[in-house]
Amino acid sequence: MPTLTINGAPRTIRSTPDTPLLYVLRDELGLNAAKYGCGLGQCGACTVMVDGQAVFSCITPVELVADRTVTTLEGLGTREHPGVLQQAFIDEQAAQCGYCIPGMMMRAQALLERDSDVSDAAIRAELEPHLCRCGTHMRILRAIRRAADAMGRDRPAKTSEGRS
Repeated sequence: MPTLTINGAPRTIRSTPDTPLLYVLRDELGLNAAKYGCGLGQCGACTVMVDGQAVFSCITPVELVADRTVTTLEGLGTREHPGVLQQAFIDEQAAQCGYCIPGMMMRAQALLERDSDVSDAAIRAELEPHLCRCGTHMRILRAIRRAADAMGRDRPAKTSEGRS
């Protein structure tokens, strides 16, 4: 039985190697933040991070993540102690129906882990693959900027050469 590293912990799974990661997360491990949307990697509802990169878990066979680190929304924080991005979404009331929000948050987290000094244009470009009809887009942008600001304060300042 293969072992995956999910949210920092090793997890043994029973699924076959060609099973989509989304099914393993939801059906086998009970991690339900990533949602089944289109099943074709076109809506973003299933987005998780693999080695810090946003991926569509509905089209990613579990065998491709066997030696990699998978992070789901549950891995960013808890209800009692939300992560920086989760708290920003709460503070900005950025979720309406909430179906697409976990995927958007994971893509935003991947972006902010690469660089917390991002422009609105960069945030919009990063979220382009996500389909959302909620109408909270401006709150989502504010939440991501809020998290970027908070994350930026926690990092060492860059020198003029771009190094910390």
